[in-house]
Amino acid sequence: MPDGGLIITIREPAWRAALPGVRTLAKKAIGAVLDLKKTEVSLVLADDAFVHELNKFYRGKDKPTNVLSFPSPDEYKDMDVWLAGDIVVALETLQREAAEQHKSLDAHLTHLLVHGALHLKGYDHILDEEADVMEALEIDILHQLGYANPYQQRDAHETIG
Repeated sequence: MPDGGLIITIREPAWRAALPGVRTLAKKAIGAVLDLKKTEVSLVLADDAFVHELNKFYRGKDKPTNVLSFPSPDEYKDMDVWLAGDIVVALETLQREAAEQHKSLDAHLTHLLVHGALHLKGYDHILDEEADVMEALEIDILHQLGYANPYQQRDAHETIG
């Protein structure tokens, strides 16, 4: 597998023009959270319409969102290669949020991928205490990857997931 344990499906061709290095960026971001030598992750780079349908069907929210994570059932954790689950990102929402937040596309996508990978590891942000832990991990991982704190100029739990 050329991307290690990362399987990337580009459903929306505009991803290639928007972020030509998206495969390298994704491997680096997700690999900062999960060991891709021992873990398999599916990443789907989609459009808002596709993510809207997933969000409506699986979460009951009739709108697109930036990133969705679908962790695999726990029985997959005991395998030689852990099938962690799926991450799906919506291009138009990514672009709109990056512009609104005055961030580069690569910085915002890296944040969303780190966020999604943390969900696959079992982290969540439903309760404030959980959100604080997850946010601190995101900030630390993004710092290690050379990116600024994504929460500095907006509410910590505003738009992710």
